[in-house]
Formats: sequence, structure tokens, C-alpha cells
Amino acid sequence: MVWLVAALFATGQPANAQVSSARSSATIGEQVSRDVDEIYQQGLAFLQRTQDERGTWPAGEGVGPGTTALAVVAFLASGEDPDFGPHREVIRKGLRHIIGSQSGVTGYMGPSMYHHGFATLALAEAYGAVDDQDLFADDPSPNARSIGKALELAVRAALTSQKRNGRNAWRYAPNASDADTSVSGAVLMGLLAARNAGIDVPDEAIDRALEYFAEMTAADGTVGYTSPSEGGAESMARSSITNLVLAIARRTDIEAYERTRRYIIANRNADSTWPEYARYYQAQAYFQADLAIWREWNDRLIDMLKRTQKPDGSFDGELGVTNSTSMSLLALAVNYRFLPIYER
Repeated sequence: MVWLVAALFATGQPANAQVSSARSSATIGEQVSRDVDEIYQQGLAFLQRTQDERGTWPAGEGVGPGTTALAVVAFLASGEDPDFGPHREVIRKGLRHIIGSQSGVTGYMGPSMYHHGFATLALAEAYGAVDDQDLFADDPSPNARSIGKALELAVRAALTSQKRNGRNAWRYAPNASDADTSVSGAVLMGLLAARNAGIDVPDEAIDRALEYFAEMTAADGTVGYTSPSEGGAESMARSSITNLVLAIARRTDIEAYERTRRYIIANRNADSTWPEYARYYQAQAYFQADLAIWREWNDRLIDMLKRTQKPDGSFDGELGVTNSTSMSLLALAVNYRFLPIYER
């Protein structure tokens, strides 16, 4: 599935874990294990060291606002104060890069709708949490604008793209007439986060997108990529995306929700293609669907990340070191329950 690299970044507690006293879950009150905190802080330290002067990270041909956004959300998800904490400047530089990439006319943050979706998510999670009064104080960029204004423009661009699309969803280009469930998941999560942040996102736009995901879901819970699933294919990332957007939109009454819930739970121990990408969505979907299942899966995730984290704090993966590190941390970030998008 070369499409993912080419398009995505193109132009419970462990039973015997020690507990860190530094941080605890923001919504449930559980303390975060020391293992989680150590993995996470080492990963953030790597990202902090490797951010460049533009505010983004090296990702080969994939450098862009989507890569920046995933790293920024990883910092925001850690529970540190984004205005006074140790990662303040990293977050602000990243937000300047995201906003600086945006067209002031269309609101689009290219080079693909993947980038646009993840960038919209980052702006939504930063909106109201980051004091942006002096965000561009030392930057004469003509694109300087507030996070709220940038988020409104991003939402408008996504909605305009959807209206042009024959499937009421999204594909790589903002003017595409076809759609796929992976790009659409990134954009829809951005829109849902924006709606949660108080930005006006019409219910009918969300409903049309959810109908698209329902149409792509087979009876066995597998979800097609560009055409409806006929069942039987490996579908962990796509089924997790579908289950998650239905949960966040509070439309668990749609039959596709229960179908995908059964599928992702039954196959939770199976290997997935593009594992960092799949785990990013699995973590959120399990957390929304079943806390007991999430805790079991999360314990295995912690053990795996402890074994595979490199000495410099990064993670290898097929998405490049920056994106693989950001997505690995964000799969773990559900432990903090800090971001609004992680609330149940």
C-alpha cells in the first residue's frame, strides 16, 4: 500500500508498573504509569531536538503541515502547559509553520488533503489552549493570523472540498470527485475536533460523511478503501477509523459502528499493515468503544514500545522517523486523556 506513504506525507494500568507522581489522567483520575511517561518524554525529547528552523521536522518528500501537525498534537497531548511549559516554543513554532502553509483565500493546507486533515486537527486542539496573541510577533509573514481564524478557514476549505466531491467525502486533492476512507478519516477527525472546539460545522456535512463510511462497511466490519468492502480483507486501520468517527460524532446507532466494533475487537491481536498508522486509530477507537479492551491492548502497546524505542527516543517505521515517532506517541497519548478529542 504505497499510497499511504506517497499520499499521507507526500508534497488500564500494567499490573506491576510503577506510578509516576508527575502526571495523571485528565478525565478519569487514573495515574499514568512510569513506563508510559518515560517512553513519551523520551519521544518528545527526540522531536524537540529535531525540529528545524521552519518549525517542522525532516520527513523527506513528506515534509509539510501534516507532518508538523502530528508532532504538535503529540506535544499538546502530554499534559504540559503549552504557554509556560518546557515545550512552549516547539508548539508555537509548529503552529506558525502550519498556519504559514495555509492559503488565506481558500484555507487549504496542502500538498494533500491528508496534510489538511491532520493540520485542521492540530489547530482545533490548540484553539483555546494556546495563547496566540503574540504568536507571530517576530514573524512578518503575510499569512500571520490567529489560530481561530486559521481553523475557520481550514473548516471552510474542507467543507468546500466535500461539496465538490461525488461521494460527499475526500480524496488527495481538494477538487477530487472520488474519495477514500483513509483521507476522509483524517479530514473528518479534523472537522469533528473543530466542532468540539466550538467552530460552526454543519450537521448535514458530518452526516453525509458518516453515510459514506457506512456505505463502505461490509457486514463483517471490514471497510473498503476506494470502493465498498465485500468482506474478508485486512482492514484494521480503516475499520478503526470508521468506528472512531462514528463514536466521536455520537452516531453509534449506525449499524456500521457495531460491525466495525466487533471487527476491531476480534482482530486486536492480529498484525496490521502500516502498524504505526493503524495503532494511531486503534488506540482511540478501543478507548471509545470499550475501556477494558483498551486497557488490555494498551498494556501490550506499552510493552512493545518499550522494546522498540531507540536510544534517541525515536521509533522506526515505514512512515519515516518523524511521523512514526509522532504516531507511536499519539497511540500512547490516550493514557493522558488530556486532549478534548480523547474525551469519552
